[in-house]
Amino acid sequence: MISPAQILRLLRINYVLVRHGLDDIVFAIHLFRPFRFLMFLLPWNWFIRERASRGQRIRCALEDLGPIFIKFGQMLSTRKDLLPEEIAEELTKLQDRVPPFPGSQAKAIIEKAYGCSISDVFDDFDEQPLASASVAQVHTAKLKNGTDVVVKVLRPTILPVIKRDIELLFIVARLAERYSSEARRLRPIEIVQEYQKTIIDELDLMREAANSSQIRRNFIDSSVLYIPEVYWDDTRRNVMVMERIHGMPIGEVDKLRSLGVDMKLLAERGVEIFFTQVFKHNFFHADMHPGNIFVDVTRPEDAKYIAVDFGIVGSLSPDDQRYLAENFLAFFKRDYNRVAQLHVDSGWVPGGTRVDEFESAIRSVCEPIFEKPLKDISFGHLLLRLFQTARRFNMEVQPQLVLLQKTLLNIEGLGRQLYPDLDLWKTAKPFLENWMNEQVGAKALLRGLKKNLPYIAEKLPEFPELVFEAMKKISEGENNRLQIEEITRLRKQMKRNHRRLSLTIVGSTFLLGAVLVYGQVDAGSLLYWGMPLAGWILSATGSLFIWLGLKEE
Repeated sequence: MISPAQILRLLRINYVLVRHGLDDIVFAIHLFRPFRFLMFLLPWNWFIRERASRGQRIRCALEDLGPIFIKFGQMLSTRKDLLPEEIAEELTKLQDRVPPFPGSQAKAIIEKAYGCSISDVFDDFDEQPLASASVAQVHTAKLKNGTDVVVKVLRPTILPVIKRDIELLFIVARLAERYSSEARRLRPIEIVQEYQKTIIDELDLMREAANSSQIRRNFIDSSVLYIPEVYWDDTRRNVMVMERIHGMPIGEVDKLRSLGVDMKLLAERGVEIFFTQVFKHNFFHADMHPGNIFVDVTRPEDAKYIAVDFGIVGSLSPDDQRYLAENFLAFFKRDYNRVAQLHVDSGWVPGGTRVDEFESAIRSVCEPIFEKPLKDISFGHLLLRLFQTARRFNMEVQPQLVLLQKTLLNIEGLGRQLYPDLDLWKTAKPFLENWMNEQVGAKALLRGLKKNLPYIAEKLPEFPELVFEAMKKISEGENNRLQIEEITRLRKQMKRNHRRLSLTIVGSTFLLGAVLVYGQVDAGSLLYWGMPLAGWILSATGSLFIWLGLKEE
């Protein structure tokens, strides 16, 4: 049931859509179809003007609708397997244009979370925000020990606003799926469900802090990536305190070049970080857009990355890791049969899929791409085209692969922005080959033994007892086998006895018949001469059955 407040909000959404020239979406809805004539009364339709592209109109409408819809559009831009390319590309331009909320409110939220005055925790707190986004904003502060930190604070009342707008998104999605065949193809309800999970996860700053700490441990001694430290004692569900970093935003490419940063090395390191997170650590930062990436330019010739904002992370199962690595390697060897077979083996497409047909479809997609120089091939778009092709063969959406695809597209885009001649394959291939080699053979065996050594050492004192128990079970199994053989023998004997009894009864019946025939012999009867012959036949038959019964074993 839609509440009056939701109806007003829905009308506001439709007003914005119509104002941005998206009236075809609004009046496709059954509820508003009778009012289609109103579009001719709207002032902006009175004059002939050049209309922006559909993608631009959608982007502008989302920006007008506010932060939750902006974030929804950002998420939607990563689902290029569902959207027309022109719309997806336009949505990637969405930026959080959100005014900050008052610093006094941020201060009140922090004090409520800590249960004490802000001066009891921080020596200094700047009420002027350093940055503001749709979900939270960041303030600079200084701990009592003099450490410079940043304090991330969730927006006040953000959860009710998000829940309200998500409910509305579901309403719009259901209407679109019901009344628009084009919208139905894009599966709007599924898209909103995915967005709901992503945005709700981002509202738990304890979760984000845990993600950040894990990735920091993974790269603690790295020369290519730095992750700021989280201060757990001062972190809550709606407040997170972490080390303040000083770096240059990755998007300021001209400034980076002017400082003498080795752009080729920086781009290649971005690729290295991505594949290290996905295949070595199996825990990757899945929101690596330019706003979350900085560069430490202390040593321009050896610049390293600094990453923040770990609200969205991804991981793969060991099977998905291996299948994905093998897919990448098979792609660039143009072994399309292997690619098709891997998709079937992994369960990404149904088991009954004809590998030869799938192989042919993949070849038709990939061959035109491979006509280009390797440095011009987009890894992310190649993966995207593969998923689009696989959908024709009933490949279900794999959420872990969607996050991976989004991250790969971000990394590749950043890499080529830094160094346009970036050859992603040249950078990635050695890493993938080394990783695959480590998964099989002596190295993998030794790694497995090393990993399980504590468990083996723990169980070693129990080894004699375990051997005794095993021998006992084998002995019991042997006894069980003998018992089964005896039962089988008895069953066979019973069957033989049954057949012997049956043959004896039949034979006795024939002999009884012979006796009766002989007892009826009458010299005056017309059958006198035939009776002895019949009796003899019955006697012989009966004797034969009894003999067969006695011979039965």
